[in-house]
Amino acid sequence: MSKKKMTVLDFKKYKEEGRKFAYCTAYDYTIASIVNDSDVEVILVGDSLAMTMLGRSTTVGVTLDDMIHHIKPVVLGAPNTFIAGDMPFGSYQESPEQAIRSACRILMETNCDCVKLEGGANMAPTIKRMVDVGIPVMGHIGMTPQSASSFGGFKVQGGTPEGAKKLIEDAKALEAAGVFSIVVECVPSVVAKALTEAVSVPILGIGAGPDVDCQVLVTHDLLGMYGDFKPKFVKRFANIREEMVKGLNLFHEESVSGAFPTPEYSFNKAVDIPKLY
Repeated sequence: MSKKKMTVLDFKKYKEEGRKFAYCTAYDYTIASIVNDSDVEVILVGDSLAMTMLGRSTTVGVTLDDMIHHIKPVVLGAPNTFIAGDMPFGSYQESPEQAIRSACRILMETNCDCVKLEGGANMAPTIKRMVDVGIPVMGHIGMTPQSASSFGGFKVQGGTPEGAKKLIEDAKALEAAGVFSIVVECVPSVVAKALTEAVSVPILGIGAGPDVDCQVLVTHDLLGMYGDFKPKFVKRFANIREEMVKGLNLFHEESVSGAFPTPEYSFNKAVDIPKLY
């Protein structure tokens, strides 16, 4: 029996009921279809595809067209899974009008369920404008990869009383602006717990400890597919990369030795071949 797809309203309902859920990434049809067959409720088509799919060192540089290109097949592959489309760097910072245009393109061209963008109180006026015109928005605070270079790289945020206070202010500003959920990345567990208690919308934690409403991980990280870098907060629930390499090596071995293909994997119908030479 297929799972029932979440709606925007379910996010707050799950929090009110104390019901935990899970959230991972997908960037193509095949991975999306695998997540769709699982119990995971939410997919992010994240700008993290810059690293996992395109081999770059940061998320900056992914374009709106890149995101739309990847979101489309994920929507097709995961019809029973709630799908968030990431807004890339440069597609919303200029003005509320730019953000609305970019978000409308994502929603109209891909049919995903919401957009996600980074920023706290500074982005609240833009988010309010977006929500006011009917765009469902997921927030993202804490370690925000698009602006990581401005605070010295991929580092834990909110580790001081002042930093924790700022995160709580950011979360409250986003809630007031109308987001239906907030991703919180790379913050101390105690701060994430305080954030979860400070707002009525669910906190979706990635590297944010156990007390958030939802756990988030990059699929390629949690399945051991991405070998370049493993953050501290990632638990590998499988080691798919190792199994894939084994399978490829076995394919190579049997191809070179002639053990593959056997008659089972060949077309064996007798055909009269004209002599052309």
